[in-house]
Amino acid sequence: MASTQKFFFLLLSSFAIIRMASAADPDITSDFVIPSNVTTPVDGNFFTFTGFRTLVGAPLPPNFKVTKASMAEFPALNGQSVSLAVLEFPAGTTNPPHTHPRSAELLFLIQGSLQVGFVDTTNKLFSQTLQAGDMFVFPKGLVHFQYNADAQKPAISVSAFGSASAGTVSLPTTLFTTSIDDTILAKAFKTDVATIQALKAGLAPKP
Repeated sequence: MASTQKFFFLLLSSFAIIRMASAADPDITSDFVIPSNVTTPVDGNFFTFTGFRTLVGAPLPPNFKVTKASMAEFPALNGQSVSLAVLEFPAGTTNPPHTHPRSAELLFLIQGSLQVGFVDTTNKLFSQTLQAGDMFVFPKGLVHFQYNADAQKPAISVSAFGSASAGTVSLPTTLFTTSIDDTILAKAFKTDVATIQALKAGLAPKP
């Protein structure tokens, strides 16, 4: 009896591991998904995203900026397991350490140079300096960053994701602009509460 229970436990565990290994956006049983609030027949407009038009010929923003085409901005992506983002880096700006819990990120550098990197689950840093035309992949769920170290020239990149809603968890924002107790953060970072409060003040929205 014990051996039978052990067999079924191992079998169920195997199914769970296989499921986790293949986790991605849910498969759909139709060609595409039409939002429930759309009551008229869809045409080519539904499958067209024009949100990047504002970037063409526009001046570079003063701070780092991401323009997304994910399911939230482009509903036709629902069920398609793909999305894009354009990242604009004025000179000396950074995309702070963050993760995408639901997808890897494939970055293609269009203009300028970028220092990029990610940290794996053994705390090993993999970094590279990219030039225009280079690509770099950030594995799913791992902490990563991008930094334009050039003090004069901007950088522009396009990132592709294997999810219609990859999600973004910004470490500075998550840690220091939410309601985590100052004492907990001070102990975690082996510092004092005053330092934590200074970090929180620096990340607070400008009035």
